[in-house]
Amino acid sequence: MTLSNALADCAIKINRTMEDLLPGALGAEAILLDAMKYSSLGEGKKIRPFMVLQSSKLFGVKEECARRVGSAVEFLHSYSLIHDDLPAMDDSDFRRGKKSCHKRFNEATAILAGDALLTLAFEILSDPLTAEDSFVRCQLVNFLAKSAGHQGMVAGQMIDLLAEGKTLCLDEIVQMQSLKTGEIFAFCMISGGILGGASKLQLDALKKYAYGFGIAFQIVDDLLDVEGNIDTIGKPGGQDAKVEKATLVAKLGVEEARHKAVLLVNESIEALKLWGREADYLRALAQFVLERQR
Repeated sequence: MTLSNALADCAIKINRTMEDLLPGALGAEAILLDAMKYSSLGEGKKIRPFMVLQSSKLFGVKEECARRVGSAVEFLHSYSLIHDDLPAMDDSDFRRGKKSCHKRFNEATAILAGDALLTLAFEILSDPLTAEDSFVRCQLVNFLAKSAGHQGMVAGQMIDLLAEGKTLCLDEIVQMQSLKTGEIFAFCMISGGILGGASKLQLDALKKYAYGFGIAFQIVDDLLDVEGNIDTIGKPGGQDAKVEKATLVAKLGVEEARHKAVLLVNESIEALKLWGREADYLRALAQFVLERQR
């Protein structure tokens, strides 16, 4: 199966699992569920859940367990996108080729939908159906909390907002993007190892893959913002330059940033040398980052 087909197959499975995991709402709060579904189901390549499934396969983890963890990550990712799009943050009217959650519903509903998706992610990870071993569940909850909160994604987003219109050095930008993007990718990779009882050596290799992958992913995301438009990337382009965001593309220039992404992808692929053909999809995914169009 090609990577494209494998990603499509994963997206179908994850969407089904997410639908099963989303709560029902028949009363006045039904609009909340509508907003949660609107922002998390359907569109999107589900790259993060794909990483969870592939890292889990390295350790023989049951796919049902991996799908639940992958769905939790995707719910959390969807929450972050909803909040990122709000007027107080990136103020974006479109996401994935359709209206942002706060434009489709309203700002209050969007905030609550994001809150609900975030908490749902931890509800799923703490459920015995995700992992029988309570220690494993605690590890998953703990690592995702650190990856998503004030030591990870949220910290990176705060630095990103504070850096608008300011000049950061190269190391500061890399640190910001490692927090904002790399930490969640690190969870996606390490979660498979946590579920499968990986050694420290294996976990370190998975982390190294994830951080190189994450920064390369962010570079390409920023390149798409420079070069794309709503028809190609699903949201308006040029937003980073408009608010003078600190990015590696702005710091290095388009060509040098593209070269940096290639080097990072090569480092990520090298980190998988502990595994053979069973890691081929992860190698192909790293290469895919350089080629993605949205």
